[in-house]
Amino acid sequence: MSEPRGLSRRNLLQVVGMSTLGVAGVTAAAGCSPAKPTSSTSPGASGGGGKKGGDFHGGWPYLPSPQGNYNLVGSPYVPVPNAILFGGPYGDLIAPPSAYYHWKEQTWEFFLADSYDLDKSTNTYTVKIKSGLKWSDGSALSSKDYLTTFWCQWAMNSPLWSYIDKIDAPDDTTFTMRMNSPAMVVERYLLRSNILPTSVYGDFADRAKTIQGSGKDQSSTEGAKLNSDVVKFTPKEYVASGPYNIDYKTINNTQLTMVKNPTGFNANTVNFDTLLIYNGETPVVTPLVLSKDVDYATHGFPVASEKQFQSIGYDILRPPTYSGPALYMNFDKVPEFLKDEKVRQALNYAFDHKQNGTVALGESGVAPTLFTGFSDNLADAWLDPAYKSKLIQYSFNQDKAATLLEQAGWKRSGGAWKLPDGKAASYQLLYPSDFADWSAAAKDLQQQLTKFGIKISLHGVVSTQQPIDVDKGNFQLAIQGWGNSTQPYPYFSYVQAFLTHNYPIAKNNGGKGIDFPLQTTAPGFGKIDIQKMINASGSGIDEAALKANIGKLAQVFNSLLPIIPLFERHGNSPALNGKRVKQFPTNSDPITQNSLYADNEVVLWILNGKLQPV
Repeated sequence: MSEPRGLSRRNLLQVVGMSTLGVAGVTAAAGCSPAKPTSSTSPGASGGGGKKGGDFHGGWPYLPSPQGNYNLVGSPYVPVPNAILFGGPYGDLIAPPSAYYHWKEQTWEFFLADSYDLDKSTNTYTVKIKSGLKWSDGSALSSKDYLTTFWCQWAMNSPLWSYIDKIDAPDDTTFTMRMNSPAMVVERYLLRSNILPTSVYGDFADRAKTIQGSGKDQSSTEGAKLNSDVVKFTPKEYVASGPYNIDYKTINNTQLTMVKNPTGFNANTVNFDTLLIYNGETPVVTPLVLSKDVDYATHGFPVASEKQFQSIGYDILRPPTYSGPALYMNFDKVPEFLKDEKVRQALNYAFDHKQNGTVALGESGVAPTLFTGFSDNLADAWLDPAYKSKLIQYSFNQDKAATLLEQAGWKRSGGAWKLPDGKAASYQLLYPSDFADWSAAAKDLQQQLTKFGIKISLHGVVSTQQPIDVDKGNFQLAIQGWGNSTQPYPYFSYVQAFLTHNYPIAKNNGGKGIDFPLQTTAPGFGKIDIQKMINASGSGIDEAALKANIGKLAQVFNSLLPIIPLFERHGNSPALNGKRVKQFPTNSDPITQNSLYADNEVVLWILNGKLQPV
């Protein structure tokens, strides 16, 4: 699958769709407790201490102006579409966030901020901002820019404002954010948002503050006009706070060059003088990798391309994406899958997940082991052993699958399965035809299930239309995503599993999606309200309570299987050591547990000076 530009449609619905549910005060995602911060950076510090100079070559798709723009408002959570480089990791080198998260250690590495603190008695976060920071237009970076950033997010209808009610700047290096509904996801919105310059966006922020202060919201005439003005805003270039900016005269349809911003954060720490970014999706970037003109790329490459890269000297980095493809069932059109969870459990046993992942992505298609609804890579952080021990272990076992189908009233006749009413078990599988890995997964799944006796036919639709068809219910079976690539909290994965392509959010596209009932029964729990359980998995700041709620929801997903994860996608990013870059992170480094599409490990190493030229 090609890399997402900004928030993919799926991830955008995960974030924005909450307002549709009418649960603004309780749909905050849970985060880990504020860990002791770690940082190897400070303004002007010599981070890596290694050789400087040289250039770095990367790849990322962008649209040159006038289709592309330099409006970075809302990044990365509610971004304006087509902001050049701000749909991917390299934008953070122009306008860094306060910090990057280390997904393995669950700690923050600070950039623009020195520290942060949560006062639980007042539900208030306090960020201490580094002194001496400057924007490329010469203005000082201060707490006023934090106010500008989060007022502009209000104008962009950010879900953050569903559970905060006050922001303030007591002095130039102190920023505070008060929650009206405590939720640890606020920590990530706060620390991971790209900070905006007041010199560019201050007027929008002032308008947002005035509108909100008058008791009006974003749906008011004034709020809607402000949102429209922000989205249509087209600055001539970026005002940068980071160590790089674009050399605007170099931008064309094929490449652009990033150059040092001498007054930017860590400008004396980063080791490369220039970064050359080639424009293009996988077909364009692949030959550039083969000619060794690209040092690092995050595109989703076919297995054959990956083998070619390795044969000419590239290492392959395999960070998790904390997501992957899943089998979706339209329970309105195929009610036999809804009637008894044993049928869905049988499907999960009936095909080899490891084979499916290998066919699609080689080593980077990793079979799930826990089937909790969120990535196995997050299980140690969020799932207590007591809950883990209660999970069904879905190893490949077609005999077990057959037993479960028979218990549900299905019968096998001549190697083919028949439903309890005698009809043949025969279904069409809808898949995104332009996603190479998901297409391969769909074809392998079709072959495995058909051989097992459940006949599957394939119907491919382009990825821009296929999820809309899923939402409208125009399918029997389909491939869509599970998990979440941008948020280290299980809550967001459960939004994806139970809500995004189900009637609460699918109605935005005029349908009911999978039409899975959220008020149902589950083994060991009796009658449950899944919406309330999802809310509980993301509300509050008591980690023990959150883990208990997540553990219960993990058991519910594991037994009910509203969707069936096929495999987890890991990156297969080619990284070339020894030509322009001395040494990339290795797969054994904890930093490569950072999500490929959030807190990217290579950009992190550029920012903190660990990535060095030859």
